[in-house]
Amino acid sequence: MKSIETGLYKFLVTEQPSAIKQNVDLMYGDALSDRQWDYAISIKPSSYLRKHFFKNILFYSDLHSPFKPLPANQAYPLLEWGMNWVIAAHDYNHLIIHSSVLVKGDSAILFPASPGSGKSTLTTFLGLSGWQVFSDEMAIIDLQTLTVKPLFRPACIKNESIELVKEWFPDAVMTPACHDTTKGTVAHVKIHSWEQYCQFSPAEIRGVVFPEYKSNVELEIYTLSQLQVFESFTQHAFNYHVMAEAGFNAASNIVKNVKAFELKYNDLGFLSEFLEEEILAE
Repeated sequence: MKSIETGLYKFLVTEQPSAIKQNVDLMYGDALSDRQWDYAISIKPSSYLRKHFFKNILFYSDLHSPFKPLPANQAYPLLEWGMNWVIAAHDYNHLIIHSSVLVKGDSAILFPASPGSGKSTLTTFLGLSGWQVFSDEMAIIDLQTLTVKPLFRPACIKNESIELVKEWFPDAVMTPACHDTTKGTVAHVKIHSWEQYCQFSPAEIRGVVFPEYKSNVELEIYTLSQLQVFESFTQHAFNYHVMAEAGFNAASNIVKNVKAFELKYNDLGFLSEFLEEEILAE
């Protein structure tokens, strides 16, 4: 039985509905490994009766199930959300912030954002347009070097963005859309191959951007203070409350050395130019 390599973490899926194997192979087929796994996870029927009559499923990390039962057709999104939960709940060696991470050269920009802001659409567009995507969901920050580490995970796009990505990138590798989840209709997009991912190295955090898509706004730019960014880190971090002094020191040292903006936009290409010229340029 092979485990899923995501870079820092390896997951052994001990049980899963046969219907999601195709999606696992699509997203991770080039990253399946015989190496020792870190976490054992599974997707199982929530009970004998539900298996045969209601067809609900649960995510398990070892014997623990952190989520409510979901319909069986949501098995693959549940697997991805479950892996996110495992990382956030068990890794206390890094500061983990709910944020996408985009990289060019050896410089990273974090995009913490609330649901509905367009963060994943932005991440997918830039990732399929020449940027490196270290994560669509979580920034894994080294407490000593303050660099952000890459993860090999797909991006999760939602609702209208699914058709937009298909239009922009007809050859994109994407799972079939899954409807009626708590996040609406979702699909997962493979941004990089495992071979490409293996060329990535931890990157220095150069910028923090809070994006919000607004159809009637070309580009509005607001500069943020160090205090505003620090407060956002504490709010968006999965494990800041248990990191104590180490988490405080990491967050406070990062905000001293980054450019930070809140951006409202409706043109992803224009946004990409701004990021390169105003944040990554020396």
